[in-house]
Amino acid sequence: MNAVGGPQAWRPGASRWVIEARARLLSDIRQFFASRKVLEVETPVLSRSGNSDPNIVNLATDSLPHRYLRSSPEYFMKRMLASGSGDIYELGRVFRANEKGRLHNPEFTLLEWYRNGVAYLDLASEVCDLVVSCGHGQFDGWPVEQKTYRQLFLDHTGLDPFSCDETDLSQLAAERGIQAVSMSQLEWLDLILSQVIEPALPGETLTIVHDFMPEQAALSRIRPCDPPVAERFEIYLGQMELANGYQELTDADEQLTRFEYERKTAVARGEEPFPLDHLLIEAIRHGLGDCSGVALGVDRLLMSLVKLDHIDAVLAFSDERS
Repeated sequence: MNAVGGPQAWRPGASRWVIEARARLLSDIRQFFASRKVLEVETPVLSRSGNSDPNIVNLATDSLPHRYLRSSPEYFMKRMLASGSGDIYELGRVFRANEKGRLHNPEFTLLEWYRNGVAYLDLASEVCDLVVSCGHGQFDGWPVEQKTYRQLFLDHTGLDPFSCDETDLSQLAAERGIQAVSMSQLEWLDLILSQVIEPALPGETLTIVHDFMPEQAALSRIRPCDPPVAERFEIYLGQMELANGYQELTDADEQLTRFEYERKTAVARGEEPFPLDHLLIEAIRHGLGDCSGVALGVDRLLMSLVKLDHIDAVLAFSDERS
């Protein structure tokens, strides 16, 4: 790639070969879903409400009233599901502030889809089917391994994430040479996952990590076992996180409670709370059937297909060239 700001900075950062590979991948994705009778939909890029996830910084317009660039089409797609759309998917651009690095760009391509009456781990298997199909032989023979979030931490750190505290986690981080300021338990867990566990995952393997802590539920359903677990999964392509899926929460009152809690948490952090998406709550209350959904990073899948290790190399115009 040419250095940004140099005499060739006007050129795309991705080669013609990579741009063609992207076009083939998008075509392959659409063919995969057409063969399974999943309907492609389009939803708005601008929304009256931002994403409630505290780990995502929303991008807002300066106009009043504010509109938010979507970080996911999830809320709109759930409204479509509640209206009787059937199984649906969307391929589109999404936006997240303060995300820039080897695997991150503030604007990127997301594939999101929802299946009615399909359990979340069955949807995880479909994600693996999609990856293998789009690989045209590249991923044939790759094993698929499943581990609970709890077992993953026990195997790699010896700590049980459901019972360890900040002191246990900070001591582990120090032993592994990780320097960090004081953080919450969930922040420590995320840091150790990214710095210790992910680099140790097996290469040429699709790893499904599932059944997270209830505090990590986001918009997923919580199963009341001992201990309770959030029915969600993450899929790794080698050491790279590729997809994140849920058994979707279908209880409108519980969803509203979670939104209100996240708004209060934002205020406590000194941040402006996001506007509540009352239309999503109305849709869920009308009747969001039992379903599962997943979001997959298309740029990351393309990186693996063309064997490039930086997201800028698969984007025609990354943030620096935009």
